Amino acid sequence: MRPTTGWRADSATRTLRRAALERRDLRPDDIAVRVEYCGVCHTDLHALRAYESDANGPLVPGHEFTGVVTEVGGAVSGFSPGAPVAVGNIVDSCRVCRMCRAGQENFCREFPTLTYGGPDRQDGTTTLGGYSREYVVSRQFAYHLPAGLDPAAAAPLLCAGVTVWEPLRALGVGPGSAVAVAGLGGLGHLAIKMATALGATTSVVSRTPDKAGEARRLGAQGLVVSTDSEQMEAVRDRFDVVIDTIPAPHDPAPYLRMTAMDGTLSHLGHLGPVTVDTLDLLIGRKKLSSAGSGGRSSTAAMLRFCAAHGITADIELLPSSEVNTALERLEHNDVRYRFVLDMSDLA
Repeated sequence: MRPTTGWRADSATRTLRRAALERRDLRPDDIAVRVEYCGVCHTDLHALRAYESDANGPLVPGHEFTGVVTEVGGAVSGFSPGAPVAVGNIVDSCRVCRMCRAGQENFCREFPTLTYGGPDRQDGTTTLGGYSREYVVSRQFAYHLPAGLDPAAAAPLLCAGVTVWEPLRALGVGPGSAVAVAGLGGLGHLAIKMATALGATTSVVSRTPDKAGEARRLGAQGLVVSTDSEQMEAVRDRFDVVIDTIPAPHDPAPYLRMTAMDGTLSHLGHLGPVTVDTLDLLIGRKKLSSAGSGGRSSTAAMLRFCAAHGITADIELLPSSEVNTALERLEHNDVRYRFVLDMSDLA
């Protein structure tokens, strides 16, 4: 086993404490990554709040990180020590089901192995996440970090970025498309940047008008105030794609009404039960969809696209020793737009 250090959940306090960790010895197709920067996701917060004990395995969060290869397994090609890499929230899959063969490992029929809190497919141990100084991962689920992308600001691309990238590409967003992004947060701000770079006319939907300047800075051409009935009526049936990143339960009806005929509302933020009036779909042949994470080919394509267009997340960088502060602030939405931890203080 390979000793390292990271931030492990303490069930008594529901916080993270610095602890010694162990990584597996390298398998033939593994690479060892020195983790430099790890994004802080709402999923990490939810996992910590739900954590009760090590009965189901230890919890070390973190599933969007960048770093440098330090060692490679004997069968690895394409990676060498010193190479900058990125790792997302999936580190393995069955690799043989229809979804995996289609390049959608994120929809693996046997469920993908998650970067933390999942069972390793070979030895059954619980995967420990990127809030640590080293990670060992199959080369199949590591990605070259393109030159020109700031490694700290690129880390959230591996979760938030690919989560909005997949529906934008699957729904054919490009020049001539009209896109609305509901919610201006970790997902939403990247959706605006990507939709705009794809050539779409992009608008933001917000409860208040005070985000208009920020929306324009990110590339949006307009802002629709969702609490203003006249503004909502003015955009009825207007948008080919509506990317809904609102994280709390809410009625999708207002967002379906602003979706154009044959358009799609992609529901990304809240992954719980949704009640839909069929008439909101019927009138205009509208569609309701969702998405999550991304397959290997899509993730690699997203990174290349972001490098070509200079897209990274807007982040607040903190030393990893402030991880509990970051999680507490995230719980109160006190971040613009993504926390990233600098893991060098674990050296």
